[in-house]
Amino acid sequence: MSFYPTDRIALFIDGANLYSAAKALNFDIDYRKLLDEFRKRGILIRAYYYTALVEGDDYSPIRPLVDWLDYNGFHLITKTAREYTDSQGRKRWRGDMDIEIACDMMEMAEHADHLVLFSGDGDFRRLLESVQRKGARVTVVSTVKSQPSMTSDELRRQADTFVDLADLANVVGRPRSSHNPPKFLGAEEDYDETV
Repeated sequence: MSFYPTDRIALFIDGANLYSAAKALNFDIDYRKLLDEFRKRGILIRAYYYTALVEGDDYSPIRPLVDWLDYNGFHLITKTAREYTDSQGRKRWRGDMDIEIACDMMEMAEHADHLVLFSGDGDFRRLLESVQRKGARVTVVSTVKSQPSMTSDELRRQADTFVDLADLANVVGRPRSSHNPPKFLGAEEDYDETV
């Protein structure tokens, strides 16, 4: 990753997308290490984390993560996930955060030198082009080293820099626990961001 020490940096983390990419690479993200890494690379002015939450659940396995992030330097953007039943009769959730990410990136492009998007979603290609015209550099963090690839080729081409999440595993990751980790909103099996 190429950063200048005086770069004002903003992180934009698509929670469900990052979770799926890390899971495909068989590690978990250590969010404290992630913040520390970007604080070393410049002036971290904001770290946004986007996720949809299921309302009405007495306990959501993602709630401890969301609470921890909220108290430890992340700006949380959440919305209510919508339940639906897929064609096989399975209960699924929808909670697309693309608009929220796009709005915040457009606003921050005027205040930050370097925007880091943790998502491989090709829908963001045009967004990257727009914030680059405002003068911001954009790094995309996702992976092409999983099967299948978690990153759109168009998004990689538009980014100023692409960083494969697999290459950051030793810096911001920790091995997945050997017991079955709890499923939470963001797991591919339980969550569908398409609308």
